[in-house]
Amino acid sequence: MSVQQIYNAVLEMDDEQVIKVVKAEIDNGTDVSAILNEGLISAMDEIGKRFSEGTVYVPEMMMAAQAMKAGVEELKPMMKDMETKSRGTIVIGTVKGDLHDIGKNLVAMMLESSGFNVIDLGVDVENDKFLEAAKDNNADIICMSALLTTTMPAMEEVIDAIKAAGLNFMTMIGGAPVTQEFADEIGATGFSEDAPGAVEKARKLIA
Repeated sequence: MSVQQIYNAVLEMDDEQVIKVVKAEIDNGTDVSAILNEGLISAMDEIGKRFSEGTVYVPEMMMAAQAMKAGVEELKPMMKDMETKSRGTIVIGTVKGDLHDIGKNLVAMMLESSGFNVIDLGVDVENDKFLEAAKDNNADIICMSALLTTTMPAMEEVIDAIKAAGLNFMTMIGGAPVTQEFADEIGATGFSEDAPGAVEKARKLIA
């Protein structure tokens, strides 16, 4: 067994194999951070790259993320000392009036798979809930998703509320009708058109 086999198992979207090889590496005394970063997270980075290139699609990304999460579950008992090494904390949700969650769920899984602490508020999230969750969890970024053009104004309302409260949370927005131009217009810190891009943007913002 090796960390490379963990990487390969995630790319093959094989939950059972991921669990098997992660357990084997734990038993072999392999460094937990190597299993996590070189085996699991690196594999999801590759999946994200393939998605951007158009060689894998949303269902495959979600299957790979589930396989990766299965591996992380095996590591959790040994990760207590690593929690302080989280890339950052992100609050994510679909804005009020919008019940769509496939894209939001995918972004949340990809962020979590990449080492971020993710607080998922679900769908139809009231504006003040974003701020409350960000304050309660000392978040770095508030991520908002919308699939309906009619709900996009809620993103601006949240950003305005952050400014009015004198808070320093960064914001990222996305969803099918959302554009970079809209992000610039409402003062969002970042925008991404897909899940791998959201991970890359979050990394740059928190770096």
